[in-house]
Amino acid sequence: MPDIDVVVIGAGQAGLSSAYHLRASGLDHVVLDANPGPGGAWQHRWPTLRMATVHGIFDLPGMHFDPPSPDERAADAVPAYFAAFERRFGLDVRRPVRVTSVSDGPGGRLWVETDHGVWRTRGLINATGTWTRPFLPYYPGAETFRGRQLHPADYRGPDEFAGRRVVVVGGGTSAVQILLEIASVAAGTTWVTRREPVFREGPFGEEYGRAVVAKVDERVRAGLPPRSVVSVTDLPWTPEMAAARERGVLVRRPMFARIVPDGVVWADGTHEAADAILWATGWRAALDHLAPLHLRGAGGGIVMDGTRVVADPRIHLVGYGPSASTVGANRAGRAAVRSLRALLGDAGVAGGAEQELGVAAGAGELFEQLR
Repeated sequence: MPDIDVVVIGAGQAGLSSAYHLRASGLDHVVLDANPGPGGAWQHRWPTLRMATVHGIFDLPGMHFDPPSPDERAADAVPAYFAAFERRFGLDVRRPVRVTSVSDGPGGRLWVETDHGVWRTRGLINATGTWTRPFLPYYPGAETFRGRQLHPADYRGPDEFAGRRVVVVGGGTSAVQILLEIASVAAGTTWVTRREPVFREGPFGEEYGRAVVAKVDERVRAGLPPRSVVSVTDLPWTPEMAAARERGVLVRRPMFARIVPDGVVWADGTHEAADAILWATGWRAALDHLAPLHLRGAGGGIVMDGTRVVADPRIHLVGYGPSASTVGANRAGRAAVRSLRALLGDAGVAGGAEQELGVAAGAGELFEQLR
């Protein structure tokens, strides 16, 4: 049974950033990743998502991301960058290793149980993200629907919807991107959101970015389940969206009241026929493996102070709440390592390492990457 200073769970942006900073900390560590290869959730993105429509990939610390062709698949380009990062810095990533549970063990150690054995650790950085927990809300009659219901996690491109009538539910960027793709081949599309979407032209400034991040941070500090950053932001207005609105595609309708076998029905009785409903309704944090630690409070969430779990300072959540973004995850990884080094004991690393490894970004830049 390996005994180690820090176990990192997950090798996406947050996990790799944490591993990078751990290299300079003097803390013995390992990264456990459930995926078959490098790339985190990016390797599972739908094939039609191209780099031209990705809002931006912030550099991992210490290695610049050279933007590939706009036509390259995001599911190829980003994993290739992550793989090169792992090789360049010699990160100890074990995969595929699936963590099944984390619990308290003897001697103040955490026991990380996996399908490849148990690790004992003094500290834990959890960077499991959200991709494995797509959220589909329930609406009355959902079980009667004769068509297909799916989430963006299941979406493989628009071709399968050729000639079909599709209802797309959701007010985030992913919903709009997929809606515009499907509309090019479908017999008809209907866009439905719970709240009226707010479109924003021009750049997202620093003040606005700080306000958005603060909303998410306020919830996790209060122990409430985090809302995604997207849920509290406006949609960027693009020429493609303007053209789609002119064609009658980007016309929002309020949320329907129920689902019927052949479509959806609003409270006033209006009926819309549908062959498929795509629920672009977001994800939830993948934290089920931490359940034995009983970290959740009365509010249903985990009380956080930055990346640190208030109830157990051995545990840090990166890529969670306000750090659920590329640049946010970089900052969170650095903060988690600094905190754990202070808790577990300074292993004699020169203090100047923080300047060398640090990432500095204004809230405006931060928000651009959160979208």
